[in-house]
Amino acid sequence: MLNLERLRTLDALARHGSVSAAADGLHVTTSAVSQQMAKLEREVGQQLLARNGRGVRLTDAGRLLADHAARILSQVELAQSDIEAQRGRAVGEVRLGAFPTAARGLFPAALTALRADHPDLRVRTSELEPEYALREVVRGDLDLAVALDWSNKRLPVPGGLAREPLLDDAADVAMPADHPLAGRAHVDLEDFADDDWVSWPEGEFCYEWLVFTLRAKGIEPRIVHLAGEHHTQLALIAAGLGVCVTPRLGRGPVPDGVSLVPVRQKVRRHIYAVWRTDADRRPSIRAALAALRSAAAAA
Repeated sequence: MLNLERLRTLDALARHGSVSAAADGLHVTTSAVSQQMAKLEREVGQQLLARNGRGVRLTDAGRLLADHAARILSQVELAQSDIEAQRGRAVGEVRLGAFPTAARGLFPAALTALRADHPDLRVRTSELEPEYALREVVRGDLDLAVALDWSNKRLPVPGGLAREPLLDDAADVAMPADHPLAGRAHVDLEDFADDDWVSWPEGEFCYEWLVFTLRAKGIEPRIVHLAGEHHTQLALIAAGLGVCVTPRLGRGPVPDGVSLVPVRQKVRRHIYAVWRTDADRRPSIRAALAALRSAAAAA
């Protein structure tokens, strides 16, 4: 009989493409992955992996079994969902992830509500950028993630995931209080064509959005400072070191010396929850969604 954990290891190898990446996804050592695969090869009596340069690749038999493994694991998830739904109570553990401002702006209220309404449900949370959080949901390391689109740029959502809108989050331009535009009722992003910019780290979805948006307006942005935390970005603005786009969710106190001005053509983030469709019936997922909806409405 095929061992489920070994099929899970094969599935991780097929999805991640290497032993080291599969080990990271499964939170085990590369040696453990290799041992599980060796046992699985003995069980099926066929070679599943072949050397490919310094790495490995799946053989034809490996790809065939990996396809079956993906379907088997999906059915196991559905069975677990049905059993949990039959029980009708949110119990056990649910793992949530969100990008920093959503974690700060939504999680405190949502987790407090979950603790009060579902005392037998254990909640674990992590702070992850949206693209990484979606990847964690796909591979089963997270049960639900809070992700975002910008109004003019969508984040690709992999197949097999369900999504539900939570809220639209407006953003302003933050600038030093002595900036010539600080007294305006509204500004346009192109007003800052000659300013230095403070941005999210290069490679992140929000960094790509900022560059894409400014270039669409004919501006080649002069990005001079990178910071992942909005509080750090605002501290740099307070020091007179540039301007930045700053969303309102989870913003917190604004430092002295910073002026926030709304953008005339609204700049918004569409914030939503994402989970695997095969886990849709789990009461713990439904409970987490309800708590996030309430937190979003209050925000």
